Amino acid sequence: MNLTILENCTLVDANSHEPRPDTSILIEGKRIREVSDQPIQMGNATRIDLKGKTLMPGLIDAHCHVILSDLNIRNVDSIPQTLVTAMAGKLMGEMLDRGFTTVRDAAGADWGIQAAQEQGLIRGPRIWIAGRALSQTGGHGDFRRRTQAHPEPCGCSSGAALTSRLADGISAVRQATREELRQGANQIKAMVSGGVASPYDPIANVQYSEEELRAIVEEAEHWKTYVMAHAYTAEAITHALNCGVRTIEHANLIDLTTAHLATSKGAYIVPTLITYFAMEENGKDLGLPEVSILKLQNVLKYGLRSLEVCKEAGTKVGFGTDLLGPLHSEQRREFKVRSEVLSSFEILESATKTNAEILGMAGELGEVIPGALADLLVLEGNPLEDINLLTDARWQMIIQDGQIQRNELN
Repeated sequence: MNLTILENCTLVDANSHEPRPDTSILIEGKRIREVSDQPIQMGNATRIDLKGKTLMPGLIDAHCHVILSDLNIRNVDSIPQTLVTAMAGKLMGEMLDRGFTTVRDAAGADWGIQAAQEQGLIRGPRIWIAGRALSQTGGHGDFRRRTQAHPEPCGCSSGAALTSRLADGISAVRQATREELRQGANQIKAMVSGGVASPYDPIANVQYSEEELRAIVEEAEHWKTYVMAHAYTAEAITHALNCGVRTIEHANLIDLTTAHLATSKGAYIVPTLITYFAMEENGKDLGLPEVSILKLQNVLKYGLRSLEVCKEAGTKVGFGTDLLGPLHSEQRREFKVRSEVLSSFEILESATKTNAEILGMAGELGEVIPGALADLLVLEGNPLEDINLLTDARWQMIIQDGQIQRNELN
C-alpha cells in the first residue's frame, strides 16, 4: 500500500481555533494513518515538504445540483440526458479544482453519476445523491406549464425529469420514497415550501400535509437515512421539523423560535446564500424567468439574518451553495458572503466538520485526524485569520482519497 508523508506543514481544521505548526501527516492508501507534531519515521514513504504551507481538510458542499446546467430549469427539459451527464462531468471536475472533494446533491444526480465518479470515469468530488426530489402537485418540484395537464415528463430522455417527481397522498409518497431509495438515493429530498425557481407556488406556501411528510420521513428512517427539506419560512420549517425532517435547506425566513426548535431536535440548517446574490446580479441576463426574479427579492434580504438567528439559537449550520447553470463558478463566494456575520472558524467548521456530520461521515471527512479519508488541501496563508482566502485560493495541492489531484508545488 502506498505511503506518503506530508511534512512541516501548518495544520488548520475545525478541531482547533489555532493553527498547528510543524505538523506531519502520514497517508496510507486512502486514509490518514498518523498526525504528529514530530517528524514521522517511515523509510519507504514518499515525502512531500510543505514548509511554509497550510494544510486543511477538503471542502464539502452540502447543497448543490450537478446536473442543472441552465438557470431556467425548464430549459433543461430540452437537453438529452446524455448531454446533461457530460455537462455534469465537466462541472464536477471544476468543483474539485475549487477544493470541494465531497458534495451532497440536492436533487438530480443519480447512482450512475455517483458510480462514474467512484470508478474514476468522472473526475470530481465524491457525491451523496438524493435522486429525484418529491413534490406535491403544484409544489416546488412541479415545473409544468399551466396549459400542461398531463403528468410530469418522461424520465427516459429529458434532463429536467431527473430533478423531481410528483407524488400526492400517503400511498403515493411512500411508493415514491421507496423507489428513490431503491435507485440508490443516499437521502430523500422533499419540497416543503414554495421556491424561487418554480413558476407558480408562492414562497410562503407550506407543501405536503403532516400525514404525507411523516410518511416520507418514516420510509427514509426505515432505510436508515433521513429527509432533507426545501423550506424558506418559519411556518414551513416548523412543519418539517415536527414531522421529523433532519436537515432544512435554505431557511432564509427562519425566526428565533423556529431556530430554537431546530436546535432542540438536533436538526441542521443548510443556508445557500450565494445563489441569491448571484441570481440577482446575473439572473436576468442568463434567462431567469421574471416570476423567479420577483420571488428572489423576498428571500435575498433575509439571508444573512438567518445566519445570525441560527447562531443565537445554537443551531448547527451546514454549508451549501445551490447554484445553477453558469453560476456554479461562484461556489467559493459563499465564504465571502458568510464572512459578513460569521467568524472564519465558524465558516470553516460548517464547510468541513459540520457537513461531514450531515453526511453521517463524522471522523471520516472534514477533519485531519487518524482514520479519516485523506481529502486534503494545501494553500498559502491562514484561513482561520481570513476565511476569504478560500474564495480566491489557488490550491498548491489537492488530495482526494490519498491521490494527488493537483500539484502546483513545483
